[in-house]
Amino acid sequence: MDIFTLSISNIIFHNIFSELTTALLTRLRIYNSLNSRDWIKMNIKKQIYLAGPLFSKGERDFNILLRNRLVKMGFSVFLPQEDGNDTESSRHEERQKMIFENDIRGIDRSDILLAVLDGGSDVDSGTAWEMGYAYARGIPVLGLKTDFRTFGEEGIVNLMMEMSMEALERDIESITNVLGKYLDSEDIQIREDPTKNDEKEDFII
Repeated sequence: MDIFTLSISNIIFHNIFSELTTALLTRLRIYNSLNSRDWIKMNIKKQIYLAGPLFSKGERDFNILLRNRLVKMGFSVFLPQEDGNDTESSRHEERQKMIFENDIRGIDRSDILLAVLDGGSDVDSGTAWEMGYAYARGIPVLGLKTDFRTFGEEGIVNLMMEMSMEALERDIESITNVLGKYLDSEDIQIREDPTKNDEKEDFII
């Protein structure tokens, strides 16, 4: 290798090293100005637990469509039919306990629970349980009901379901607009868990 080629190589290496060093120092300055929770929030997407019926192809396809829309918005999404191993075959194999524990873990690790309330005038029983659990844990609960059937004079859904939600919308566009506010906010307001004094992250089933 001649002197000219060696000099060019050294210049290129020096420039790359300088850029990497500058980038690293910038990240360190940002880190030093933040506490650990703020640093985590900057580097980890907010997660949504997508609750809803999943027993027909139409229901599963709608859940996937909604999940994909949320991912494009910038959320991480826990979808029980895929991430919780909640499928027809797994239920036949009597793995219900694993499904239950996976879904509980998914809710505990999520920042928001979005419940799909379609399927009739009343809420799917599994979805209702997940909503109640998230509400008790202090996790914001949002609802989406595109089904025009309602709960009658009592309201769009059962009173207990409706009162547990921070928002209930009737179409995808409306609920994504609501979720956009959570995505852009610096922090999601977590209500105090009335069942435990520990931090949310320390909760163990």
